[in-house]
Amino acid sequence: MVPSPLSALLAVPEAAALPLTRRAFVAGAASAATAVALGGCSVEQPLEPAPAPAPDAPAAAPEIESGVAGTLTAAVAYEDGTPNPIGCASGLFLAANWHVFEGLYELDMHTYRAELGLAAADPVQIDDLAFEVTLREGTVFSDDSPLTVDDVVNAFNRNMADELYGPFLSFIRSVTATDDRTLRFALTAPMGSLLRERLALVRIFPATATDEELTSRPIGSGPWCYDTVNAADGGTITFTPNHRYEGPYPATCNRMAWSVILNDEERTRALAEKRVLAMEAAPEVLADAIAEAGASVDYVPGCNLPFLMFNCARPPFDDTRVRQALLYALDVDSMIGQVMAGHARPATSLLPDYFRGYHRASTVYSYDPEKARKLLAEAGVEELTLTLRVNDNWVSALAPMIIEDWKAVGVTAEAVPLDAAALFEDISTPPEAATLLPFDVVLSPGDPSCFGNDPDLIMSWWYGDNVWTRARTCWAATPQFAELSELMAEARASIDEAAQQDLWNQCFDIIAAEAPLYPLFHRETATAYYDGQLDGYDPIGATGLLFLGTTPMKEARPI
Repeated sequence: MVPSPLSALLAVPEAAALPLTRRAFVAGAASAATAVALGGCSVEQPLEPAPAPAPDAPAAAPEIESGVAGTLTAAVAYEDGTPNPIGCASGLFLAANWHVFEGLYELDMHTYRAELGLAAADPVQIDDLAFEVTLREGTVFSDDSPLTVDDVVNAFNRNMADELYGPFLSFIRSVTATDDRTLRFALTAPMGSLLRERLALVRIFPATATDEELTSRPIGSGPWCYDTVNAADGGTITFTPNHRYEGPYPATCNRMAWSVILNDEERTRALAEKRVLAMEAAPEVLADAIAEAGASVDYVPGCNLPFLMFNCARPPFDDTRVRQALLYALDVDSMIGQVMAGHARPATSLLPDYFRGYHRASTVYSYDPEKARKLLAEAGVEELTLTLRVNDNWVSALAPMIIEDWKAVGVTAEAVPLDAAALFEDISTPPEAATLLPFDVVLSPGDPSCFGNDPDLIMSWWYGDNVWTRARTCWAATPQFAELSELMAEARASIDEAAQQDLWNQCFDIIAAEAPLYPLFHRETATAYYDGQLDGYDPIGATGLLFLGTTPMKEARPI
């Protein structure tokens, strides 16, 4: 007798299965749903594990209403980072922090529209380069201390000085308090419609918080509070309601618990056994097991992507033709079919074609082994041997196919799997003069759409004047980087949308042609969950789980 998918799962299956469902989510040009990959793009060190709560610990308070479960349970797929909101680039804690902190404005992660958060209204323009924002009245942090303009000024100043967030906020010259509820933002350039979205990046915390408090169990004014933080594989992050929260998405139950489970089979088993009601990064090969358990899988178009990153200071990768050749050599369609079960689209630009601001790049890396061989020959490269550093998460399944495709054009590669911290640890500081960073090529995932989806932000993440270009790719010393930086600055300052888009298009063309770091495809984000037991839940296209407004139910409701 052939075992069922669920019984096969519980025995740790080897067989693959086709995806369960594919819901069409609106991701239009104006409001498209979507790092180190966020998940694989953070380079923060894992948080030192805190004691995990007892599995059967009682809820802290009576259930909120009849029929509502005491705990909202979920399984997350990443273990990187700390909850520190300053420069947070952790796929796990960016999502967790959506529930704990507020910003002046809040991005709706389904539409990327910026809604009111701590701000009482839209920014008020004072002149071409100055805006004022008024705080809503009476906001307090979860420890009952009042949230003040000084807290906001401090949060912005510390994030503006951060190595990763600084480029995102480089349009801000200064932030000052004009009275006890009003902030003035002096800008270096007009930001037009992007201003509210970019201000939403900064999460507000007490100015008195120490670095140790920010990295262990920080407090905010959002609907949930951190209770215990054990972000190691096998650990649990728990949250309790913030009863002082005054926004539109109060906590709906007594507790939220996120189990950190990196292994796909173990994470799916937790869902199938109903130890969790939702899980991120649902593996396509286990979709039948998820279906048999009674759960759904939503595939939402996003900007989660695998990229190749080249050491542009090391010959022969300093030659654009070599980088292009290694991309033309790849059969991306086969990768999408075999590894992603069709739930992705080949990259035709840095942005996916359903994002606002998309432009089909002048260089598109369709599968062309002959062109790859020709480019290598033009570059004078006859026998190339390289080491491919591979993030040991989901992208590792792509490495064997990449190595075989390169072998077909005369390139020999060896894959070296590393976790996210080790992958970037020794390549995140600019090299000293006359030295090279110790790598050839990196394969890793990324998803800057967790921060927002405007083209300037996504380009700024990987190609701004930051750790990615000064270290990692070592591309910042090139004339093309200088040209790109000038075009991005000009586009950022433009208030003419057509002119801005034309400038962005030029940027996308430079990025594609130079390819210091470039996507292979844009995948759909797969989230598995029990639809009937999560009232008000709607998966997002960005990396991470978002439960604002979601109520866990004891019993399944008819779908």
